[in-house]
Amino acid sequence: MSMRKPYASDVSGEQWALVEPVITAWKAAHPSVSGHQGGYEMREIVNAILYQNRSGCQWGLLPHDLPPASAVKYYFYKWRDDGTDQTIHDLIRWQLREKNRRLLRWNS
Repeated sequence: MSMRKPYASDVSGEQWALVEPVITAWKAAHPSVSGHQGGYEMREIVNAILYQNRSGCQWGLLPHDLPPASAVKYYFYKWRDDGTDQTIHDLIRWQLREKNRRLLRWNS
């Protein structure tokens, strides 16, 4: 992971552990026709998508320490169109709900 200061919208280590296998499988199923492996860490792509979603900023106004908007939009639209974004969303939502349930039990 990069050495940038984290944003509140970044995925946690636990969340990334859930999401990474989905993205790895997606990349394996969608190889580049040119053989290009991509120049950006996939965790940073996810963080940029979450930043844009949380902040509501225009794509071109993503912070400069995140991958460029063109790369982020590429994955956003691909994942939106094939449902990968929903899978990622469901995993993160599940993880947060489980964490909150454990906290509720602990505090009861």
